[in-house]
Amino acid sequence: MLEEAPKLKIVCKHGVGVDNIDLAATKERKVWVTNVPNANRHAVADFAFALMLSLARQIPQADDLTKKGEWPRIFGTDVYNKSLGIIGLGSIGKEVARRARGFDMRIMAYDPYPDHAFAEEHGVTFVSLEELLAGSDFITLHIALTEQTKSMIGPAELKRMKESAYLINCARGGIVDEEALYEALTQGSIAGAALDVFEQEPLREHPLFRSPNFIAMPHIAGYTDGAVNALGMTCVRNIVDVLIHGRRPEYVMNGL
Repeated sequence: MLEEAPKLKIVCKHGVGVDNIDLAATKERKVWVTNVPNANRHAVADFAFALMLSLARQIPQADDLTKKGEWPRIFGTDVYNKSLGIIGLGSIGKEVARRARGFDMRIMAYDPYPDHAFAEEHGVTFVSLEELLAGSDFITLHIALTEQTKSMIGPAELKRMKESAYLINCARGGIVDEEALYEALTQGSIAGAALDVFEQEPLREHPLFRSPNFIAMPHIAGYTDGAVNALGMTCVRNIVDVLIHGRRPEYVMNGL
């Protein structure tokens, strides 16, 4: 695509992840690559919590059965005062932690670059990945997809989780081994899971869709009116900076 666009000056990612952009090739051609790291953090954190509550109280199942004319008495599990494990305490992970405090949750986090000042202020305890997996009632992922994080949650990690635990991924597809997750849900190794992101998108069918304790979403965690407007405005400002003013844009991701 870059070879067919010799006049290209800037690629603006309308979001955070740039794993689908060839950063080395754009740098070689002196094409700016930018992203928007913080504009949708509140929307994604809200959505992660919505999935957590939906899993705990089986809201999708109750909605489906009620609309079918049944009147189910579905017993869920509490979110209040449970333990939450946040993998990736960046801008979105921190917003999830802030919301979790309102539920009096015990918050653990795993992050290779720990922000100790934030953790101390908001009651977050940094632990190893193994400790987080074994001790959390809910685990939510907020990390980038890299060579190091690909299939980060695989068979061994899922086996470390409590049988009563729930897994939420609103980060990137590929971080969770989907085949291993299907096996864990089928065998009852964990209580449930919700994914807003998949390794291949869009999806028309997937074995996970047959799991009653699985919630599938079409990569919409950041889709709110406020978040999309903020994303768009930042992209536009970067384009104007490069094409009109000839100056360096914000949030450059390819090392130019």
